[in-house]
Order: sequence, then structure tokens, then C-alpha cells
Amino acid sequence: MSAGNGFFYAFAADKLVQPGGRTLVVGVYQNPPKIMVNADGMPTGIFGDLLQHIADQQNWQLKPVACDWAYCLELLASGDIDILPDVAYSPERAQGMSFHQTPALYSWSRLYSLPEHNITDLSKLAGLRVAVLLNSSQHNFLQHYGQHEQISFQLKGVSSLRAAFNLVAAGDADVAVANHLFGDNRAAEFQLQANPVRFDPVELFYATTKDRNQQVLADIDQYLQQWQADPQSYYFETVSRWSQPGFNLHPAAPMLLIWAVLSTVLLLLSGGGVLWYRRHVNQRLRNLQLSEDRLTTILNSVDAHIYIKDKRFRYQYVNHKIAELFGKPAEQIIGHTDSLFFDANSAEQLQVNDQRVLVDGERVVIEETNTTVSDNEERVFLSVKLPLRHSNGEIYALCGISTDVTEHKETQRAIHQLAFYDALTSLPNRRLLLERLEQAFNMAARLPCQGAILFIDLDHFKDLNDTLGHAVGDELLCQVASRLNEQLRKSDTLARFGGDEFVVLLSQLQPRADLAGQRVELLAMKLMEILSQPFQLAERNYTISASIGIAMFSDAGNVDELLQRADLAMYDAKNRGRNRYCFYDSKLQAKVLARSALQSGLRQALSLQQFSLYFQPQYHSDGQMLGAEVLLRWFDPELGPVSPVEFIPLAEDSGLILPIGAWVLQQSCQQLADWQRDPVKTHWHLAVNLSVRQLHDPDFVKLVRDTLQQTGARPENLVLELTETQLLEDIEAVIAKMQQLGELGVRFSLDDFGTGYSSLSYLKRLPLNQLKIDGSFVRDLLDDPSDEAIIRTILALGNSLELAVIAEGVETEAQYQALCKLGCQQFQGYLLGRPAPVEQLTVTPQRPGL
Repeated sequence: MSAGNGFFYAFAADKLVQPGGRTLVVGVYQNPPKIMVNADGMPTGIFGDLLQHIADQQNWQLKPVACDWAYCLELLASGDIDILPDVAYSPERAQGMSFHQTPALYSWSRLYSLPEHNITDLSKLAGLRVAVLLNSSQHNFLQHYGQHEQISFQLKGVSSLRAAFNLVAAGDADVAVANHLFGDNRAAEFQLQANPVRFDPVELFYATTKDRNQQVLADIDQYLQQWQADPQSYYFETVSRWSQPGFNLHPAAPMLLIWAVLSTVLLLLSGGGVLWYRRHVNQRLRNLQLSEDRLTTILNSVDAHIYIKDKRFRYQYVNHKIAELFGKPAEQIIGHTDSLFFDANSAEQLQVNDQRVLVDGERVVIEETNTTVSDNEERVFLSVKLPLRHSNGEIYALCGISTDVTEHKETQRAIHQLAFYDALTSLPNRRLLLERLEQAFNMAARLPCQGAILFIDLDHFKDLNDTLGHAVGDELLCQVASRLNEQLRKSDTLARFGGDEFVVLLSQLQPRADLAGQRVELLAMKLMEILSQPFQLAERNYTISASIGIAMFSDAGNVDELLQRADLAMYDAKNRGRNRYCFYDSKLQAKVLARSALQSGLRQALSLQQFSLYFQPQYHSDGQMLGAEVLLRWFDPELGPVSPVEFIPLAEDSGLILPIGAWVLQQSCQQLADWQRDPVKTHWHLAVNLSVRQLHDPDFVKLVRDTLQQTGARPENLVLELTETQLLEDIEAVIAKMQQLGELGVRFSLDDFGTGYSSLSYLKRLPLNQLKIDGSFVRDLLDDPSDEAIIRTILALGNSLELAVIAEGVETEAQYQALCKLGCQQFQGYLLGRPAPVEQLTVTPQRPGL
């Protein structure tokens, strides 16, 4: 036989054929005061002493194996140890372990941290590092809690509770999780504090490998049943001994004894204890009468309201929690009914509940909401009430255990409010809307009814935020929510979808589509009217409008599609001028698809070099070419030539105008640099149009300066064209940028002059070099005296401000002659030259004789 096999044989023989009785290999991990190893290497603590006492009675020999928690679990799973004390029961563990029937102990978990962390509920763990025993019930509980509540925190698995406390003390974790017995005892050693949160109540057992050592478990179960029925037993003596101050336990440690004596907290914190409580309640109550002094101390240590009432609903016993609740000593409570301590409604309902116990003999588990007379404060209690009987079965009293769950209920309500309602307006949020919309949509598919949603977006809300501030904007949103709510039925849902967007869900409308649509349209008109009335904001009246998109349930195949179509309809209302409502139209979808395809192509156009520049020449009245306006052209292989009218606004909206504009500027400056080497063209300028986004880009001045330097183009040959509408937003910043570029020599032209809204006072301050007469005035110059007057005024203004004036859109000889008579000297238009590639530019105009 090999040495290895000989060792195994010797071990097996020692384990199974130990003289004097059976040998049990016991896994022991350090978790005082429940289980630990004493100086002799034997298991001690509550579980250790109980097991040793049973072993002495059964003639078992205990062979301890010290291991950390995770390794103990591995040894148990492999069968290398026979029994593991202090294991919390769970259905998952029951698949690989066997447990006895009667719980050996009850425990719960607490959070321990340095004083700077005060965690009042589990949601406060968000973002924290949590040290927890690996593969423990607390580890599994917190994993499930974080996933269910969608709260993110970092679990740091450790091999022992001491290691968890060490991590927090060293600053490598924020919070440690431990059972309250260990934690309350050892927190001070690590300078940690216990937080008020209690969670994960568990029943604790001795466990074996699945379907092994069943007789051992049966023997343990028999001892526990006998002991727990007798308050004078070795069980209670052991629990009490380990709960003594000499062991340096936290003052809350006597609650161990409370758990074992009463099923009160068992009923509240562990559903599994209910069955155990039923089997033993009568025996316990008899023992309670025999050991009244001792049990009174125990009952007063329980964090629950415990009481006994006679058949006339008078208190016969109360613990100290009841005395605290009523604000009276126990002797002033005994003999009185609830009418002396609670308001009339509470007392009446309590009597109804108590009567079910005292008269009908029911065991009642109920949630009670009571208001105390002493402080007029409403509290919620989870109450367990059961009848007390004489030996002949006659009911003589009621025993009640009530736990104050007010804070828990408020936390639940707060969590629900945060999860499903908007914090600002208290309206349902997007999440709750989607749930209700799904339900309503499915109901409409089953029942003969219609439904609709109205997607409401406030017009120019950003302007309000920018001018009056976000606080005023928030106040407006609250007032809007209130006004909209007043116009809806109780069955309707108004939700804040996000920002300044609201959604109204209308369900169970008339089956006929035309009548349902009429009802929705009338509501949309009413909502627009109510929103158009002035709002009182910041001690002034403020008027705002809204754009509403409407989609009927019949317009879509699912909820996502319905929302998308209502959104499309809302944008259609905005595109039509705002302050209106629009129903979804299938043509909108086609427009969106076309726009999407256009945007997709636009994103690739730069990298694939699909853009090109065309130039429309500009001439002086003496026939000399002055330069040209740069025009961007795009040819897509699939879409063909795309009009700037289509793709420029899309580029603006998507932000692509910035890289496109930078490319146009670079190409234009490079062209100017090329012309500088030609004596004929060296004086030519190029007019480059600016977008709103470019003008307000903080890096725009640097972009122009760098491009000029890189290409070598002369700044005075670069003319940047901007429109009057671009001056409406942050004009001071625009002026500052123009001045910086003007110092370089760059010139500026104000395009479409006369069509915008800029003030002449601002015009005087702008560092302009040129005004451009809009083509709309030139077109009707010969037929409309007003257009002639406008052009005359612009020319006079340009002369007064020493600005050059150029007329665009000159298409006929008659228009050209009329402009000359009015004093215009610079021209651009089809009469003189159409936009063309640079190689097709001609020095002389197309118009003969000019």
C-alpha cells in the first residue's frame, strides 16, 4: 500500500471507527459569539457549545476543522466534513445541503461603517464599496437587491467578517456587512459604528451534505425542540451566557434570547418561524407564566410592541415598547382599553381586529394604521395576534406582537415615487407612462374601443430658460402640468416625458374612429387654448404656445411605433409654424425615411470627397470682375445631385455643418492663394457664407486664422457673409469675433439685407464692409414701388455708413438698368454669370457690352 493510500485509510478509520462512539468532522469558521475555536482547538460559542453538549449525550466525538467560510462550504460540498454550524437556510442551499427542522438561532444583518457614513436605508449604498462575506446569505441578498432596485454598488467579497471590518477600517471599503451578533460585538474594536438599517433576517441551522448524516440532524432537531420548549434548559442557559456583558457584546445582544423565546420577531422577520411558533405557543405561554420575572426582562429587550389583552379588550400585560408608545408607565396602561390611547377610528378598528382573535379564535396577521392620542402621530404597524387558551381550549386572552413599519412604508412610498413619478411636477414619468400605455394598447386590441396619445412640446421653451433662468422655467413646467391636468378625465394619464415634453394618454375612447378622432381633436384645441393664456412668472406675465402631435392607436402596431408617430406629428406641427396640432400622416414617415437616408449620406460625403465648390461671379458696373460667391454642391452616387436647400438645414441640425464649413473655408482660402499668383486674378475676393453654428462656435476665430496661415491667402480677399437672423442671438459675442477677424483684414458682408429684424443701432456697431440687397427686392423692382424705395434706402444707408452695396439676383437687363439708375455699382446674378466650377469662371460678364 502506498503512503498516500495509507494516510487516507488511517483518516477514514479514525473518522468512522473511533473508539467510544461516532466521530463527526465539524467545520468551524470564526464568527463569534455564534461559532469559533477555543484554546483547546474545540468548537465553542453558541453553536459550538450546543453541539458539544449534544455530542456528550450521544457519545459523539467532535473533530474540528478550522476553515474560512468559503472553504468550509467547499469541504461540506465535497463531504470532507460531516457538519457545518451556523448556516442560514435558503432554497438554493437546500439543493446541496440538508438541514434539521427546528432553527437553532435567528439572526439579521446590519451595516457597519466609519462615522462619516450614516446609512439610513439600503438605497444609500449607491456608489459605495461594500465588504461582505463571499457566498454568504448577505452577499446573495445584496446582489439581488441591487439588480431588482437598479442600484449600483461594488461588492467586495472577503473570506471572514474580520477581514470585512479590516477593509473598512483601512479605507479600502466604505461599508462592512455582518450579522448583528458579530458586528455589534466587534464594531468598537475597529472604531466602526452600527448603522440603523436591519435586513436579511435568517434562520440558522447545522447543515450537512445533501442526504447524508440524516440521523445526526434528527438527533439535533430532537434536542432543539425539547430545549426550546423549556426556558430553564441548557439551550437558554447557553444563549444567555454568551449574551452576558462579560463577553463584551453590544447591549442589543440579549435579543438573541428574545428570538428564541418568542416567535414575535420570528413572525415578523422570518416566515419560516411561523410554523414553529404554532407548534410551541401553548407550551411557551405556560412556561412564560412560570418564569415571569426572567421573561419580562427578555420581552422588554425586544424591538417590538408586545401585549396581552383580556376578553374585554383590556391590557393585561405590556412591554416597555408599549409604554414608550403611549407615553405612560405600564401600571397606568394595565386595565385600560385602546380608546384611552388611540383616536376613535383607530380604537374602533383595533377592536374589530381583536374580536376576530378573542371571539372567533383566528390567528390574525394584519397591517394596522393607528393614531396615538399622546402625540397625534399616525403610525403603521405589522401586527400578529393569536388567542391564548386554557388547557380545555377556552380562549381567555389575546397575545399581540406589533412592529412599527412606518419608516419602511414611507421608504417604499418614496422609492415608488422616485421610480414612477417626475420629481419636479409629480406627474407620472416616462417609465410609468410606458407601462400604462402598454396596458391601454393591449386593452384596445381586445375590446371595441379606440385610444390616442397627444405629444405636447412647448414652443421656444429654451428662450425662457436662457432669459429668465432655469428656476422660472421649472415654475412654468409646474404650472403647465397643473393646467393640463385640470382638463383631463380621471381615466386619462398626463406624464412628463422629459424636458418640456408632455404626453397625454387617452384610453377607452369611442369604438368609431371618426368620433374618437373628433374627441381627441376637441381636447387638443382645448389644451392649446388653456396653454395660450398668460402665466404668472417672476412677477410678470409670460405667454407661451405649444405644438401637439396626435397619434391614434390604430396608426401603429406597437407602443414604440405609436410614440414615434406622435413625435413625428408634433415636429410636423412645429414645421408648420408652431402653436398648432397635427394628426399623424403616413406621408410624414416617408419624409422621415428620406431625411434619414439624406443624413446618412451626408455623414459620408466629406470622407468620400462628394462635395465640390461652385463660384458665382460678382462684377462692378464698369465690367471689372471683383470676385465670386462660393456655393457648396453635393453629388451623391445614389441620391444624385442634392440641393443645398435640402442638405444645408440638415447639416445645421445635425452639427455636420461645422466640419463641412471648415472644409469650404479651407478650399476657398486655397483658391484665393492660387489666384494671388495670377496678376489678373490677384485682386479677386471670395465671399463665403457662414452658418449660425459656425458663427457661435468658440473656436471659429482660431479656425479662420489658422486656415489663412496654412494656405497663405490674403485676409483682405476673404469676405465672410452672414445674415441678419444670425445676429439675433448673443450679438455681443458676434461683434467681438467680427472685430478679432477684422483686425486680421478679413471683410464682412451682411447678406439678405432688409429681410431680417436687426436694429439699426446694432448695424452701426457691426464692423461690416458690405451690404447685400436681397434678390426678393430685385425681382419685383420694376413692378413694386415699395421694393424700389427699399433698394434706394439701402443704397443711401450704405453710402452714409461707407459700406459697399451689391445687388444679388439680377436676372434681366431691365433690372440691371434700374439698379444702375438708383446708384448701385456692384452686381451678381444669372444675367452676369451662373454658378460654375472655378475653371469655367470668365473675367468678363456674360452680358454683352458690360
